[in-house]
Amino acid sequence: MTPFYIALGIAVLIVFGFIGLYNRFVTLVTRVKEAWADIDVQLKRRYDLIPNLVETVKGYATHEASTLEAVTAMRTRAMGATDPAEKAEAENMLSGALKSLFAVSENYPNLKANENFVELQRELSDTENKIQAARRFYNGVVMELNTAMQSFPSNIVAGMFHFKAADFFELSEADTAAKEPVKVSF
Repeated sequence: MTPFYIALGIAVLIVFGFIGLYNRFVTLVTRVKEAWADIDVQLKRRYDLIPNLVETVKGYATHEASTLEAVTAMRTRAMGATDPAEKAEAENMLSGALKSLFAVSENYPNLKANENFVELQRELSDTENKIQAARRFYNGVVMELNTAMQSFPSNIVAGMFHFKAADFFELSEADTAAKEPVKVSF
């Protein structure tokens, strides 16, 4: 009778182990979704600020239409991106366009002194900081999920229940333009 209870105990431990690992994956996947939602909220805030910024600059720098159009086009592209890799690429391009816009504003002293422009620039900078913080949190949770998916024995549970690895939200190595300052010449 004792070997039966030992075998039953081992079987129960294995079942509870699998249940624990499954629940861990469910928690990690939920945390990844929550972290992505945090990034999305900050990106939407950024998208809402950009049209006001463009309109403010447009009033002072009417002959800078190409820069304004580039910012608007990059905003539209970023808003349409869906997965983290596509979103990261679009966001990098939008950041570059915004850098060009701020570089153009340096040539307009009246624009730089405009309260609305200064406030929009401050809010955009604050939003950029919040996006960076949300991105760090998201990437940390993604790293935790992806590590668990590759570790034994949790990789068995991940494979059995078809859990998928998540993509990091980061600058790609190929996108060096987003890592370097924008060069503007007139």
